[in-house]
Parts: sequence; C-alpha cells; structure tokens
Amino acid sequence: MAAPAPDLRDFVGCETEGGTLRVALRGRWRLLEARPAFVDLLTAGAPQRIVFSAESVEAWDASLPLFLVEGLRWAREQGVAVDLAALPAAMRGMAEQVVEIGLHPVPPPERPGLTTRVGEATLDAMTKSWDVVTFIGDCVLALARVARRPRQFRWADCAAEMQNCGAMALPIVSLISLLVGLIMAYQAAVQLRQFGADIYVADLVGLAVVREMGPMMAAVIMAGRTGAAFAATLGNMKAGEEIDALQTLGLRPVDFLVLPRLLALGMMMPLLALYANLLGILGGMAVAWRVLEIPPAAYWVETQSIVDLSDVASGLIKSVVFGLLIGLSGCLRGLQADRSAAGVGKATTSAVVTAILLIIVADAIFAVVFNLLGI
Repeated sequence: MAAPAPDLRDFVGCETEGGTLRVALRGRWRLLEARPAFVDLLTAGAPQRIVFSAESVEAWDASLPLFLVEGLRWAREQGVAVDLAALPAAMRGMAEQVVEIGLHPVPPPERPGLTTRVGEATLDAMTKSWDVVTFIGDCVLALARVARRPRQFRWADCAAEMQNCGAMALPIVSLISLLVGLIMAYQAAVQLRQFGADIYVADLVGLAVVREMGPMMAAVIMAGRTGAAFAATLGNMKAGEEIDALQTLGLRPVDFLVLPRLLALGMMMPLLALYANLLGILGGMAVAWRVLEIPPAAYWVETQSIVDLSDVASGLIKSVVFGLLIGLSGCLRGLQADRSAAGVGKATTSAVVTAILLIIVADAIFAVVFNLLGI
C-alpha cells in the first residue's frame, strides 16, 4: 500500500504578497518520512520572488536541504529570484552546494553486449590458463633444482606433510573405503543372486575397487581434506604477507612451500590407494560371508583369480596422478587467494572443486587410454 501524502500545512506556511511568495518552513523534517514537494507550493501560479524562512522548524536533516534544492533548481530554470538570508547558515550552505555541484542520480551502467561479454570471458579464460601453465612450469623447474641439489630440499617439511596427508588420513579413508566395498557388494548380490552367480560378487567388487573406486574415493577424500588444507594454509600465509617476506629474503615460494606438499601427496596417494583397495575388498568379503554365505577363503581365491598385477598397477598410476592434481590445485588456489578472510574461504572452496573436477576428467582420460592399450 502506498504511503499517504504528507499534509503540506505540517511543513510549510505560504503567503503571497504582490508577486512575492513567502515560504515559512516549520515542523519536523526527517529523511525516512514523507515530505512535500516544492511544486506543491505553486498552486497560485509562478511568483516573481521567493523568500524562505525557518524560525518554526523543530528538527531537520538532509530532507530539508533537498526540499530547498528543488526550489532553487525550479527558480533557476524559471528565472525567479530566491532569498535564503533568513535560513540558518548550515541549511543554506548545504542547499547551495548541492545546486552548484549539480548532483543528479547516477544512471545504472549499461550492460555490455554479447560480443563484449564473450570477449571478456575469453580473455579471462586465457589469463587463468596462462597462470596454471606458469605455475606448473615453476613446479617442474623446482623439481629439477631438487634433482640437481637434493641437500637443499626441505626433507623435514616433506616428511611432516607426508604424515599429515598419509597417516593422519587413515581413519577417514578406512571408513569410506570399507563402506564403499559394503555398498557395492550389497548391490551386486541383489542382481547376481537371481542367476545363481553369487561367487562373482568377488569379481565385481575386486575389479571395481582396484581399478576405479579405491583410487577414486581416496582421491576425493584427499581433495576435500588435504587439498583444502593446502589452500587454506597458503591463503592465510598470503593474507599475513608471509609469502611476501619469503620473496624479500630471496626464497622461492614454490621451492619452500609448494614442492614439499606436492611430493608428499604424490608419494602417499599410492599407499592410500592400496589401503583403500584392501578395505574395499574386505568390505565386500564381509557382505559375501554374512549375506551370501560365501567363505572368506573362497572369496579371496576368486578375487585373486580375477585381479592381476595390471589392474593394481593401473590403479596406482591413477593415484599418483590424482595426488599431483590435488596438490597442484590446492597450492595454486592458495597462492591466488585474496588477502582477506573471505578470500581464503573462496580459495579453499575453489581448491576442492578444482581438484575433484580434475580427478574426474583425468579418470575419464585414463579409461579411454587403458581401453586403447588393452589394459
């Protein structure tokens, strides 16, 4: 419902004397409350001169100078003289300044056309791609420097990161991998039991876990756990200007901060993948034993008959690549974070999303390549 129009008599008293309009301001003028418009005073026609006074004003804020600005602009357009001498200096000064400066509402910016938006998106994508390529190049050069001078590498930092992203991640990897094996075995048992092929639950769970689900689930867990930790740590260091301090001391952030984390995660991911494979197979074995009444020995023999070294190797190769992708994503987003708490949060979220996206894309590429190679 629209607000009721204000009563003009509560704000203004008008008298016309021989072409002079005397405007006596009064009452309370508040910006958040309704106020009259200046044109409401011109019911008797355009005067030759306007005189303002404010003896009866009880309280006022910016709304009263805005009312005076309307009157001053109208008088300037119509060539009418205005007398503000009876007004307080502050009130008169505010109104005259606004009129002189000529403040007007700023029009909203025009929305760029389709061609402009496409061009800006293309330039943004090219800039981000170049940043990624530059970062990968810096990491490769840092690895080459470590190969030439291994004593200069911070092995203690690398060992600490290996503990954080390896041993400290075993509980969550154990739980997720065991549950994945249980779920896959339950789903397979429902279908295979209809054909009397209960024993092939071991084949399905074994191949799926070793080739896909073990490395994949371990990588997703590490992306949400370790990749986010990398981004948050480096983002906080950037916000606290610690990375700038390293550069001032002549230390490369990639050598000092990124490479230990990258190598630690790349070395620990195959071990975590093997551990996830074992827990997934044990989960399937438990379902087969309790639901399908298949002895653990028979289940293990069937698993050994279907899973060979090439299957294990393919999963290990994937896990190494997944670990490097997670490390690169987390460190890159951390170094790109804005120097604020909000920037660190955005970098952490972006690191997890980027890592999971790269993991899925890399797994799809591996599936095509392994199929072409007959692995």
